[in-house]
Amino acid sequence: MQVLKHASAQLLDDRHARSVRAVLATDPVMSCMVAARIENGGLDPWRLGGELWGFSSDPERGRDAQLSGLCFSGANFVPLCGGRSAIRAFADRAACRARCCSSMVGPADQVLALWSRLAECWGPAREERPDQPLLVLAGPPKVAADPLVRAVRPNELDRYLPAAVAMFTEEVGIDPRLPDGGAGYRARVAELIAAGRAFARFEAGEVVFKAEIGAMSSTVGQIQGVWVHPDRRGQGLSAAATAAVVLHLQRLGRVASLYVNAYNQPARAAYRRVGFTQVGCFATVLF
Repeated sequence: MQVLKHASAQLLDDRHARSVRAVLATDPVMSCMVAARIENGGLDPWRLGGELWGFSSDPERGRDAQLSGLCFSGANFVPLCGGRSAIRAFADRAACRARCCSSMVGPADQVLALWSRLAECWGPAREERPDQPLLVLAGPPKVAADPLVRAVRPNELDRYLPAAVAMFTEEVGIDPRLPDGGAGYRARVAELIAAGRAFARFEAGEVVFKAEIGAMSSTVGQIQGVWVHPDRRGQGLSAAATAAVVLHLQRLGRVASLYVNAYNQPARAAYRRVGFTQVGCFATVLF
């Protein structure tokens, strides 16, 4: 009896750079998180902060094989693209090791198909978010930008940090300071500030709006961590403040993007006012 062998996922390195870039270029918005890492660090796992896996239906061609699937495995697990054979190959590779990621995030069809194969060995999940519209604003914002929103200065870290913690806790459901008393999260926030990618509106020394550019490739900037102080919600602050971050990205030559939970109707309404439109759907599995 003939035994059918399935193509497996392979660990990619800098020798596969051309093929990887070709795949990423097919959807720069969807792939922004991974593309930004690769542009900054290449494909070497140590510099990349994780492994990039590829799938090809013609693996015999080696690095010249055309990739039909990509998946990043690091602190976040990000399946980017691939058909059923690629999903099976990525699941097989992932199932051979203990889960070390804090979330699985990416295109909804990829995440949900992969999670259905990994839930038994990687589960249970703390939360599943299957419907997160992926939004883009390529043109100018439809609302005037808030002139008081600006980049956070390094010496404002201690004033900015409580808002960042509040946002993370509210959005993700856990306090980011728990693992190590806050040292790691503080360092990550400080890094964003130093890179000029954290923005806020201060009133009387307190943050009433915050947002960050979580990932920035050569063409796309992904906004994350949008938060309005509870006392200021419902006053229309979010749309104008987000528009200010959009303008910053556009001055850098990037298209602005973000994704939002489908159930967060106030946020979705604010983004519509800014001019964002949906171009896809993400899903997230939180551990």
